[in-house]
Amino acid sequence: MNVLLFGATGMIGQGVLRESLLDPDVQNVLSVGRSLTGQRHPKLRELIHTDFFDFSALEPEMKGFDACCFCLGVSSAGMSEERYQRVTHDITMAVARTLAKLNPDMTFIYVSGMGTDSTERGRVMWARVKGKTENALMKLPFKARYMFRPGFIQPLRGIRSKTRLYRAFYTITGPLCPLIRVLFPRYVTTTEDLGRAMIKVAKQGARKSVLENWDINRI
Repeated sequence: MNVLLFGATGMIGQGVLRESLLDPDVQNVLSVGRSLTGQRHPKLRELIHTDFFDFSALEPEMKGFDACCFCLGVSSAGMSEERYQRVTHDITMAVARTLAKLNPDMTFIYVSGMGTDSTERGRVMWARVKGKTENALMKLPFKARYMFRPGFIQPLRGIRSKTRLYRAFYTITGPLCPLIRVLFPRYVTTTEDLGRAMIKVAKQGARKSVLENWDINRI
């Protein structure tokens, strides 16, 4: 299986990259991003791209993939809905529409979040935008589309968030993570379990298209 990965330098993307490189069924991984991951591996190839609203120049490089793990994401804190939609919905759809054209037999996996609003009419801005993005992705002509909605994610294996605020949060809560997972198992996952679940779904599919945190852990 050949995997295309967006967001490989983020916390979730780092987990997916690690599990992709460890999985014997994954032959090649292409990471597309604005910066390099800093990793070296025989399976891994990286492309630097700056305009995430136009991928026409990369189309020859983006053909022939079996799965795409789309892990790009930003916090909505301090952002207007217009700006958040542009960097969340619009970028995702620019990538997805290009890939649907190039790889119709692909499985597209999108990392959303617990609490995403599929009605697009709720009071929480980020949840509406994520819901709009999920709904738009479900209409594209891929072989399969899966929406992953993790809750609290515990970083493992030395993985760290790029966001300073999140790093501070995980530093404080790190010692409590095992207890939090015991107390709230339905709402907590890890970068390792999330990465493994995404690769397994890319290979084998899943019973439903929207996968909540407890589905992720079960998988």
